[in-house]
Amino acid sequence: MAEVTPVVTRGLRYAFGDHVAVDGLDLALAPGEVFGLLGPNGAGKTTTIRVITTLLPAPPGTVEVAGLDVARHQRQVRRLLGYVPQQLSADASLTGRENVALFARLFDVPRRGRADAVAGVLAAMGLTEAADRTVSTFSGGMVRRLELAQALVSAPRVLVLDEPTVGLDPVARAGVWDRIHEVRAETGMTVLVTTHAMEEAELHCDRVALLHRGRKRAEGTPAELTAALGAEATLDDVFRHHTGDTLTPGSATEEGTLRDVRAARRTARRVG
Repeated sequence: MAEVTPVVTRGLRYAFGDHVAVDGLDLALAPGEVFGLLGPNGAGKTTTIRVITTLLPAPPGTVEVAGLDVARHQRQVRRLLGYVPQQLSADASLTGRENVALFARLFDVPRRGRADAVAGVLAAMGLTEAADRTVSTFSGGMVRRLELAQALVSAPRVLVLDEPTVGLDPVARAGVWDRIHEVRAETGMTVLVTTHAMEEAELHCDRVALLHRGRKRAEGTPAELTAALGAEATLDDVFRHHTGDTLTPGSATEEGTLRDVRAARRTARRVG
């Protein structure tokens, strides 16, 4: 029996007033893969993520998670997903263990096995020794690993990561990705990630789609996309090839871009 496709979008379109953020997006993620959404700020990546995770309403029939229509089965879909947003979300006044336990309760992890589930994901993220410290004492990399623990405590089918390593130093970034791959190898979960770091996408993603102005411009493995431009090409070259035009000054896209940049800078300052 064939596996159900973890995430499918069919002609997804989403607009904020007159500004079309996502325009006819078709995606189909394979079970167990790491799939990257690439593109400049304002390309539609975060909007796509928010529709898939039910944070924005989806038109019926355009998005499915594990065969469930996101528009019609929001509660069931949420139980299948783990989500790490771009902005830091852990409560700094609580301990690491308390943060993860809160998510376990929110996602109805059975009471009988809840403490073991919390301890298990903290251990998987390398946070056992720090688990009972308040999050205000954590480094940026530790906070990101804690947020992964929160997202993983319900054993999701699909892990959704929006710029998971923004503002982190190279060692912390590598640590976050090591943990993601370890859990994926153990559970077979699918990972959907947005990133601006082309070297990160090239190293960690099985396939990527490059978005620009709300539309998909290219899709394939990093090797396929770079080979199409020549033997010496990199994903940075692919990025520039498909997004090399200039934003129109004062456009809605540019305004969204500036907001995203400011938000990313705030996150970088917090984790720095």
